[in-house]
Amino acid sequence: MNNKIAKQWKLWISVTIISAVLFTISSTAISIYLYGNNSYNYKADAAIVLGAAVWGEKPSPVFRERINHAINLYKNGNVKKIIFTGGVGEINEPAEAVVGQRYAIARGVKASDILIETQSRTTSENLQNALAVVGTNQKLTKFLIVSDPLHLKRAVLMARNLGMDAYPSPTPTTRYRSFSSQMEFLGRETYFYFVYLVFKI
Repeated sequence: MNNKIAKQWKLWISVTIISAVLFTISSTAISIYLYGNNSYNYKADAAIVLGAAVWGEKPSPVFRERINHAINLYKNGNVKKIIFTGGVGEINEPAEAVVGQRYAIARGVKASDILIETQSRTTSENLQNALAVVGTNQKLTKFLIVSDPLHLKRAVLMARNLGMDAYPSPTPTTRYRSFSSQMEFLGRETYFYFVYLVFKI
């Protein structure tokens, strides 16, 4: 009888733990999805465009949408400066930030209103290096973080933990449109969100 009760007790504990874990994961995933898909209309001193892949001399579709959104923010008066981030992904390719800079200048953004950093390879490095580029410029204190919607909850948390007055500005268009691609991206972001909470990387 005691063994039977002990087994039932262990089973109940196991079910409770598994349920709690699943609830935590699912609720976090939902919060990431809702956070990035809200409508935001903030104004700030600068937009920080998180890097993404380039294809030769051109931005990949993902990066292009981020750049386009930053350009629209700039032209609509939501930001005064654009900070492009991202280093070299493949040998013989220009840095992501350089590609973003060229693309934006070709579309009417003043070169003097663009800052770049060309060493970062991760979201955390994007933000740290952007902050270093800003330095002690007292005119740049409030930032819009520009990226794909599902990327923003983690990115903004990182930025605020670096001491930035940062706010989300999700791209209104994204390459991740199909249900399967969104779920894949959401699963990956949920994982990295927990990794960041635990390890701060």
